[in-house]
Amino acid sequence: MKDNELYERLAAFITDNKRELFDRLAPLRTRHITAVMEDIYQPHNASAVVRTCDLLGVQDIHIIENRNKFTVNPDVTLGSSKWTDMHRWRGNEDNSLRCVEHLKRAGYAVVVTSPRATDTTPHTIALDRPLAFCFGTELTGASDVLMEHADIQLRIPMYGFTESYNISVSAAITLYTVMERLRASDVNWQLDADALAALKLEWARKVVHIANHLERRFRDEAGEGTT
Repeated sequence: MKDNELYERLAAFITDNKRELFDRLAPLRTRHITAVMEDIYQPHNASAVVRTCDLLGVQDIHIIENRNKFTVNPDVTLGSSKWTDMHRWRGNEDNSLRCVEHLKRAGYAVVVTSPRATDTTPHTIALDRPLAFCFGTELTGASDVLMEHADIQLRIPMYGFTESYNISVSAAITLYTVMERLRASDVNWQLDADALAALKLEWARKVVHIANHLERRFRDEAGEGTT
């Protein structure tokens, strides 16, 4: 069975309100923009970025855990982590490099925020190709690995005495500005029909408690057997 067929079957077990939300919000999600967090150690900051991504429609979040374990604060995320896809990079010495190489293979330009950048800002960065915005740890910023492999260095304008924004503020300013520009552009930033169906099916699986059992039954009825 195709994803859209499975979703339609599972949708019978979802409330009308939730189905309406899925139908309205899925077309507003994007993978043209993704966020990358490297070694964020304060749960409040990490959770705030997840919540921002959900609210702006950024579906994928890449989490690099070199020294610091990523922890979600449910009082901050307010359930947003349930609706985003969080990809964790951990368990190796070169997690940052592995993540960057994966993103580049997937067609993303790696964008690293840095107060030392000069020209490119969230208001001027070109949006014609997929962009992965990388945010480094609270104290030292992005690692040398991220800086060395960045395709673009991004500066967030500042007019005060301090040198940088809080990590969650930096992500919010950058992603909000870019997403507002993207939605007003002619760039094809939305998910295609197959990706939309897969996303809605993924969401349905999270709210239907016996989704696995039901899917096996649907496949048996369709003559596919178990998978």
